[in-house]
Amino acid sequence: MRKVSFYLLTLLVLVLALAACQPETVEVTRIVTQTETVTEQVEVTRMIEGESVTEMVEVTRVVEVEVEVPAEPTEKTVVEFWTTDNEEDRVNAYEAVAARYMEMHPEVEIRIVPIEEGGITQRIATAQAANRLPDIVRMGVERVAAFAADGILDEDAAMATIDSIGLDDFRAGPLVMVTDPSTGNYAAVPYDGWIQAIWYREDIFNDAGLNAPISWDDINAACDALPGTGNLLYAIGLGTDPGQNYGHQIFEQVAISNNAWPFDADGNVTMNTPEMIAALQFYTDLQRCALPGPQYWRGSRESYELDQSGMLFYSTYIMDDLVDGSGLDGGGNVEIAVENLAGNTGFAPEMVGPNGSASYGQLVTLGIMQGADPVAQDVVKFFLTEGYQDILALAPFGKVPVLKSAVDGWMSSSDYFANYSAETLDQIANGYETMQRWLFRPDYSAAQRAVIGDIEGRLLIPDVVSKIALEGTMTPETAAQFLQEQVEQLYADRQSE
Repeated sequence: MRKVSFYLLTLLVLVLALAACQPETVEVTRIVTQTETVTEQVEVTRMIEGESVTEMVEVTRVVEVEVEVPAEPTEKTVVEFWTTDNEEDRVNAYEAVAARYMEMHPEVEIRIVPIEEGGITQRIATAQAANRLPDIVRMGVERVAAFAADGILDEDAAMATIDSIGLDDFRAGPLVMVTDPSTGNYAAVPYDGWIQAIWYREDIFNDAGLNAPISWDDINAACDALPGTGNLLYAIGLGTDPGQNYGHQIFEQVAISNNAWPFDADGNVTMNTPEMIAALQFYTDLQRCALPGPQYWRGSRESYELDQSGMLFYSTYIMDDLVDGSGLDGGGNVEIAVENLAGNTGFAPEMVGPNGSASYGQLVTLGIMQGADPVAQDVVKFFLTEGYQDILALAPFGKVPVLKSAVDGWMSSSDYFANYSAETLDQIANGYETMQRWLFRPDYSAAQRAVIGDIEGRLLIPDVVSKIALEGTMTPETAAQFLQEQVEQLYADRQSE
């Protein structure tokens, strides 16, 4: 009896799934012009024997009229669009852009589905198992390598879409970031992103005779000098919370600035090199002048706004917060304790280490999934052309355009930009060209890129940073060896797939 029930349940799920996959139908009413013969009575006045005589005369003429002609029901193409822009106002904006497209294309229905960034991999795996992949997914570039390795991205569709928008209009950096090294194709379509930097109290740095916090030496000098200067209690807010990705984002820039990478040119795992150990040492030593941990972006941001710390690592998303104060969990905003904080804030996107330099940021992409209807390509194009400025305007500080043609419109999309110098805005707009990530190294294979996504997804770096800086249960050397073993296993698992 239990087996019969299981088969019935399985059959029901299959029927529902097949029903959900069936194209919908829509009846489109057409307006056509046709001719009709009209007969009507008209008054005619004539002269008969010198007298004016009026009489009714029947007249027949041909006229053109517009009539509605119901068309035969046609299949309606449904495009399912998953977006990690999942806040209500952002979902509303995506739906508004979709509505404009559907008004122009009544045979298409676009369904906007908000999802959590952290849950993408699991949701995609579930959808793939059910043979119900969405058509389009908005996702961070770190997901692209893993999904390309799994063969679920339609690279031909991405290539065709980029060509239809205009290859030359895309900035070169984002195109490199979405290139599948195993095929040479673009695996997804670049969409928008943000640039990370050290934002710092330029007024205090100038008064104290400190250099901008760009080199490791200058960052260390500021770390030692800032606590106790003015109202400052700490020099910096650092990412030390093992459960937050914030620490990984900071550390990766530190590592690249010392030429520390997860793999070497021969494909060997290199998480325990002297360069990696030095990067772990430099980063965790900053805890001596940082907010007590564990900390992540929220505490770092608030301490900077409250005049308690003089530096923080943050993306361009912070630009309006430095004017109005960031939002609080309980409602309302932080009361900024510094007059003209935005005007007194410097922007240092580049970090120079002993063995190199690096800037860091995030690229968001639109992935067209395998099995998507070809109309999905046109929808992606629409969201990057007619609807692009509407989406960028949702959060212009964290949505730096990937298209050269969109920069002027983006720069005029917010009054907050007036609080920052032209130099800062130019650095942000051109940030993609110098942005580096472990993930973007061109000689890495698809499997290696997938492992880098696994490192970030499993929060391996925040875990060891916490153990070194806060718990004292690891040293940079033992942490590097732990990372070496973990990444070797992840790489072996990926190679065996």
